Amino acid sequence: MMGFHHFFLRRLRKSKTHLLVPWLSGLRGSPLNSCLEWRCTYPLLEEAGLEAWAIDVLGWGFSDLERLPPCDVASKRHHLYQLWNSYIKRPMILVGPSLGAAVAIDFAVNHPEAVEKLVLINASVYAEGTGALAGLPRSVAYAGVSLLKSIPLRLYANILAFNGISLATVDWTNVGRLHCLLPWWEDATINFMSSGGYNVIAQIKQLKQKSLLICGECDQIVNYKQVVRLHCELQDAIMRLIPDCGHLPHVDKPSSVAKLIAEFSLGDCH
Repeated sequence: MMGFHHFFLRRLRKSKTHLLVPWLSGLRGSPLNSCLEWRCTYPLLEEAGLEAWAIDVLGWGFSDLERLPPCDVASKRHHLYQLWNSYIKRPMILVGPSLGAAVAIDFAVNHPEAVEKLVLINASVYAEGTGALAGLPRSVAYAGVSLLKSIPLRLYANILAFNGISLATVDWTNVGRLHCLLPWWEDATINFMSSGGYNVIAQIKQLKQKSLLICGECDQIVNYKQVVRLHCELQDAIMRLIPDCGHLPHVDKPSSVAKLIAEFSLGDCH
């Protein structure tokens, strides 16, 4: 499939709006790292008449990597562009939660012809790449990455994301670590980490596309001040706060997120 390793999609042929929802995992940001994160919101987007694509970006989620390609920023961008160029071929609304917002910004700046609008959810965009982690000895890096898929760490991260523990938290902990059990996951993660990761701070003010910023009122992972800063630095953006919601509004409040995205796609989100 034109170099694509795995993606999940359903198409509504009657729809005129393309909505691309890539989920990006990362060393910073949300602990739920695959397109399964959209299992609650995705059906609501379809019901709203949107043609939605839920994508696992190269090297993350359930990418089917028989051979490990480079998983740096440029490779991820190229992989996403090839998907768009092969199957969508018209301007789309690009949705990025957490670190996915950085990927969305990088893609929109480099391929403005492919992106009509952006939806950035609890955007984690002010990290300067993977920092000192890029220079770790490989043995130390592999030990750290192995820890990332442990149940205690995943459970703790979900407690932060959901502002507490419940049966849903345990369920999402199990869902969030499924892809970590794939044989290539550690290698792909180390490859990305050692490449330096995403640093889009300089690209933010270059964005020309209209953007919707969605943030959870109780997010304990991305500081609200960062969202306000992003809103001020973008050329054309609106911000919506979802009350009683943590780092994952599309999991906590799928109806609210689907409604905001649908209205934004129609130009009605004022």
